[in-house]
Amino acid sequence: MTTTTWVAGFRSAVLDPNESFLIQPSRGFRDQTVRQILRLDGGGGALRVLLANEYGKEPLVIGAARVAVGTGGSTIDPDTDTVLTFGGSAEVTIPAGGQLRSDPVDLAVAAGSDLVLSLYLPGDTGPATYSATPSQLAYVAPGNAVSASFADAEEAANRYFVAGVDVLAPEGTAIAVAFGDSWFEGGGTSVGSNRRFPNLLNRRLDRGWVVNQGLGGNRLLTDGVGLRGLARFDRDVLTVPGVTHVLFHFGLNDVGLPGMTGEPPVTAEDLIAGFTTLAARARAAGLTTIGATMGPYAGTIYPGVDSLEGREVRRRVNDRIRTGAGFDAVVDVAAAVRDPDAPDFIRPDLDSGDHLHLNDAGAQAMADAVDLSYLRL
Repeated sequence: MTTTTWVAGFRSAVLDPNESFLIQPSRGFRDQTVRQILRLDGGGGALRVLLANEYGKEPLVIGAARVAVGTGGSTIDPDTDTVLTFGGSAEVTIPAGGQLRSDPVDLAVAAGSDLVLSLYLPGDTGPATYSATPSQLAYVAPGNAVSASFADAEEAANRYFVAGVDVLAPEGTAIAVAFGDSWFEGGGTSVGSNRRFPNLLNRRLDRGWVVNQGLGGNRLLTDGVGLRGLARFDRDVLTVPGVTHVLFHFGLNDVGLPGMTGEPPVTAEDLIAGFTTLAARARAAGLTTIGATMGPYAGTIYPGVDSLEGREVRRRVNDRIRTGAGFDAVVDVAAAVRDPDAPDFIRPDLDSGDHLHLNDAGAQAMADAVDLSYLRL
């Protein structure tokens, strides 16, 4: 008989809507239903949903919630439409600053399938705890429409009030967390295509899976677009059920954003110390650590981000990552996607167009650069 346990089947790092000045702002809801498509990194015989009011200023009332298997866009398989409850109740209030898991739902879901989550929000939510660049549309309809058709619903570019889905999977399932910035979250990839780096890496794996805790605009050393990586590590890695491995990709925003914000530039020594600290904390927790070199970004369209000094910092930090920096293994992302004729630039056919983010083909090249032996137990 196979023993099962709860592990992460989907994760979404969340932001404070009041601090994220560089990216798509959040919004509030009142007497509206939000339907969201969550691509499951791994599957199992049952599931539970993790909701977040982490940055809310007031208690969040969930008037009704349902999950179903998606069939494309906002549509669902009606035979799988299932009520979510919380401590046996269909309505629940999540305190300001809190998270809440639903009761388990006896709904079998496959890895790579879409779980559709519909939340009815009867009161004024205030600005929503959210993910700003999920590369997936959400849908908003008036009133309580958790079981209704969303054919004429408003589209929204963010993800709201959801931090994860756990699935019941065989004990010993390896769970890797992709912990980093937009190169993990999926910035630059096609919306709704599920061509983010973790999605594509999962297609190469025959056991275990990678969940996505990338956060576009996030920095390793400085708060701003979300808590700095060093500060959110415990929340977004160590609390993930079943985590065994962690992949890191940070540094581009540390190097580039001071040129936009007027902050002092980061040093290579500070970044190397940050990476070494993260690796040590992960290894102390019993995790296998996989570092990734910082991808190229020269010529980016964002004013102030690219500089000769920043390029030199990136090269020096990458040289240190390649020689270990305390990681158990290293993925040379920079080598996989750089222009061989101009190594500070993304290869043109892999560039999303802003010269800072990868397109779908670039995300595939990044995923293909991972030695799968690194992700085995």
